Amino acid sequence: MSDNDAQPTQPVIDRTERTGNIGLLMLLALGLIAAAAAFALMNREQAEPYILVLLGVLAVVGVFSLFAGAIGLLRFSGRGSPSPIASAFLETFADGVTITDMDGRIIYANQAYATLTGAEIAADVRSVERVFSADPNAADALFRLSQAAREQRSAREEIRLPCALGQTEGEPHWYKVSVRPVKIALGADGRERECTTWQIADITRDRADQEMSFQELQRVINFLDHAPAGFFSCDTRGRLVYLNATLADWLGYDLAQFDAGEIDLSDFISGDGAELLRSIHGKAGEVKSETFDLDLVTRHGRGFPVRIIHRVPFGAEGVAGESRTLVLNRSPGEDISEELRASEVRFARFFNNTPIAIASIDRNGRVGKTNAPFLRLFGVSDTGPNGVTLLDLIAEGSRDALKEALDKAHDGQGEIPPVDVRLDDREDGRSATFYISAVRDGAEDGEVAIVYALETTAQRVLEAQFAQGQKMQAVGQLAGGVAHDFNNVLTAIIGFSDLLLASHRPSDPSFQDIMNIKQNANRAAGLVRQLLAFSRRQTLRPKELALDDVLADLSILLDRLLGEKVELKVVHGRDLWPVMADLNQLEQVIVNLAVNARDAMAGGGQVTIRTSNISEAESTSYDNTRGMPAAEYVLIEVSDTGHGMPPEVMEKIFEPFFSTKEVGKGTGLGLSTVYGIIKQTGGFIFCSSEVDKGTTFRIFLPRHVRKESDKPVEKPVEQQQLSDLTGSASILLVEDEEAVRAFAARALSSRGYTVHEASSGTEALEIMEETGGKVDIVVSDVVMPEMDGPTLLRELRKTQPDLKIIFVSGYAEEAFEKNLPENEKFTFLPKPFTLKQLATVVKEVLGS
Repeated sequence: MSDNDAQPTQPVIDRTERTGNIGLLMLLALGLIAAAAAFALMNREQAEPYILVLLGVLAVVGVFSLFAGAIGLLRFSGRGSPSPIASAFLETFADGVTITDMDGRIIYANQAYATLTGAEIAADVRSVERVFSADPNAADALFRLSQAAREQRSAREEIRLPCALGQTEGEPHWYKVSVRPVKIALGADGRERECTTWQIADITRDRADQEMSFQELQRVINFLDHAPAGFFSCDTRGRLVYLNATLADWLGYDLAQFDAGEIDLSDFISGDGAELLRSIHGKAGEVKSETFDLDLVTRHGRGFPVRIIHRVPFGAEGVAGESRTLVLNRSPGEDISEELRASEVRFARFFNNTPIAIASIDRNGRVGKTNAPFLRLFGVSDTGPNGVTLLDLIAEGSRDALKEALDKAHDGQGEIPPVDVRLDDREDGRSATFYISAVRDGAEDGEVAIVYALETTAQRVLEAQFAQGQKMQAVGQLAGGVAHDFNNVLTAIIGFSDLLLASHRPSDPSFQDIMNIKQNANRAAGLVRQLLAFSRRQTLRPKELALDDVLADLSILLDRLLGEKVELKVVHGRDLWPVMADLNQLEQVIVNLAVNARDAMAGGGQVTIRTSNISEAESTSYDNTRGMPAAEYVLIEVSDTGHGMPPEVMEKIFEPFFSTKEVGKGTGLGLSTVYGIIKQTGGFIFCSSEVDKGTTFRIFLPRHVRKESDKPVEKPVEQQQLSDLTGSASILLVEDEEAVRAFAARALSSRGYTVHEASSGTEALEIMEETGGKVDIVVSDVVMPEMDGPTLLRELRKTQPDLKIIFVSGYAEEAFEKNLPENEKFTFLPKPFTLKQLATVVKEVLGS
């Protein structure tokens, strides 16, 4: 213990004790002077009693003061014993302390203040403002401190001087000066007055220590930055909070421009490697270290192999803290054991960059070492002896089969069949195939099997779609074949009905029966057209359409069809692009969708038809549009607020003969017809629905860009009006269906034409040879045995290149047009046709 510690020193200045009142002293002096003057004016006998009384009073006062001073009741001014405050507290301070009143006068200063400011005697003690006023560098700090003292608030400043206080040369010194208000009882009356406490501390040594520590820290940082290994630290989100210069140089980053949090692990770790680092989990207070062999990617896209030693501390509730991660470059030439390094790098690349998920399994079925695809597929976060088991990662219904395969691996069996499992319990959920290989030399690590998992969700969806497509194609071929044969029957029924109607008057009792036969045949022809639309074999007459005009013309009809309970809302897109489509068929599509929407809202609702242009970029942003290429489309949306459809119904809505309506209220061909028309037009149709919320059909029609060579589509010949349908030309009629041939021959003969009948293409060539080629026009079926229509046309062109020909068929024109020579000219008449339609086409072709 030092002397200063044992015995407190005396303060240099201590004016905190109570002092006498100068007013009372002056009053006492004046009283004595007045008494002396009064005694001088009196004679001796008169003054003597008064003098004796005054002397006695003064003697009593003097004796009382002596006794009061002896017992400590009365103290005299001057340097006496130090005050209890200074002795007990302030004088023990190593910092200089001075107290000033509001006028700046010093009323107290401890010895440390005098020593610090270089004052040897009390007269040399100066206020803080005067001590630092000699240095202009301290002016601003002193102003702020003085302002705080005047405002009776606390403040603190650090002041740097070129040398110590009281000296003119030497090393720079740092001082910490603080000011705070204090109230002290001063004067004889003992009233508390506001004062200011100034405290000065020499902190030069602290600053020197800080400077030395900073320099040492800089050296350590310099060593770390230029170490032969990379180093980084990342937070729990995988954002870098620090990386050294070596790693920054490897990755091509400018360390001077690095900001914490701006680089993510996935920015420089290739593939799914970042998931490996994020997958480490631990308990509170635990520190885990893992080693990974990965590839890093520079900013310029160049990859290089590294070994990462990743250490993560875990705080409260197992929250991961900032990592300490060492990166060892394993590029060629960086590792001493080159062959071992190269083989390990190759294995690490195969292991972590394969698209197959790989994991090791111990004897308890728990997941051990994994690669990045496994973590991504299953989202495993807790591996190891206490982690999840492989059975926990799949749906309950698939666990028995997988457990059986794992048991076989535990027994060391070599050939274990693959296991197809579901990863969740949903019907349309994710699935995978597990390939399990037994491990015979993994006793030390506890491994019994290596599992390779390949996700098959997308494959399963594609297989289901392919199967559905195959089924639809088969049904379509069947429907097309049935429609073709049925069209021949309907052509004969309608044709002979026309012949009978021509020979019966409306007043004839049989006329109405014949009309009923024809009307029902026409209804059957409508069903056949729906089948052909579904199988995409109907005849379309596409032309350039403006959808706004089509919907405007159709809205009146739709209002009537929907009824009063259903509100129709049509929202036209701005500046819609044109499309190429068959007007009648497109109207049938919209009407069919609107009627279905009406039937889904028995209690009423709203049907909204909306059109818009879809750019190539926007065409990829829609959900559930698998198989539609990116392009420019015009979108037609038909949505309702009806009861919606469950997923199991959604899968079958475009199938023919599938209907959710009651028996007798629908054929089940409506949506299949819509599907066929849109597909044959070159567009796409998709449906989205939610039970009790409604259904939306989206039709994407390709944008039509008009070319200079495009010509307007001519009006079909059957729609043109011809007044005179008679003629005298020679016609070769080729038709293998006897009933159709008989009707057509009678129809044309009744109009004055000379008709030569042939039941096949071979027979037609023989007739041409017999007549010497004197035939003006050929009317031929397309599908015939021995020789079909296109083949017959090629043979006829060899001898008569200008011969006019009309093809009739129950299939669409496009179905056989590809089998004809390029730029071949012909006229097409679809089956079934009426007597008038046949005569009109023949007349038109002969006159063209």
